[in-house]
Amino acid sequence: MLSVRPKVAELAFHVFSRPLHPELISVHGTRHVTRDAYQARAEITNCGHVITFTAREIDEDSSSGDQAYDETLPGGHLAGLSAVSDANHPDHSSAHGDLPKTATPATLCEVATSAHQPLPSKRCLIHQSLQGSRTESVRCRNGVQYRTHFQLESVDPKLFWMVGQQLGHDSTEGLLHVFESSGRMALGAVSYVHLEARRRSLLVQAIHTFPDDYAIVKVESLFSLPDATAS
Repeated sequence: MLSVRPKVAELAFHVFSRPLHPELISVHGTRHVTRDAYQARAEITNCGHVITFTAREIDEDSSSGDQAYDETLPGGHLAGLSAVSDANHPDHSSAHGDLPKTATPATLCEVATSAHQPLPSKRCLIHQSLQGSRTESVRCRNGVQYRTHFQLESVDPKLFWMVGQQLGHDSTEGLLHVFESSGRMALGAVSYVHLEARRRSLLVQAIHTFPDDYAIVKVESLFSLPDATAS
């Protein structure tokens, strides 16, 4: 398990078709989301984040509705999920409808971390160096689809400071953790993860700052399930 922020040259991006063992990562904050068709967990780590999305078996008689709850560890800060209006997002509805049952839950696990982080070697769908800008996509069993765009950007020190200040001190909605300063800059690294949970999809937007390198990592990922009305 790594305990310090890695250099940006050491960053890597992975997607697995399995959950990550909790003992492999150091977690600083967690957000759980549950919907009728899926459940998800977002975790901020010292290196970046882990998003675990599972399309679960649906009970036809289920009427429990959608839930979301938060969990944080010392040093973290959480705010509630932003409200998602049906007018802006037609696929988000208070009426659950008839959802197809899945015989076996399908799991996708997105990991933004250090290349030196011990990770499993099996069932790895994507393994890329987190450098520059890149778009990836995969389609899994049960029709679960995943798309992501991630980029690493080096910025001017003044702009970096402004971004860090805004993320670390302004009122934000999402999962936020401000790390202690390494000594080079007064402001420590910041990690921020925003979840937009709809009935059959989850949009994740993550930002991680790396003060020692004046660099910012941005990740936007969409986990989606097939439309219940699709043939």
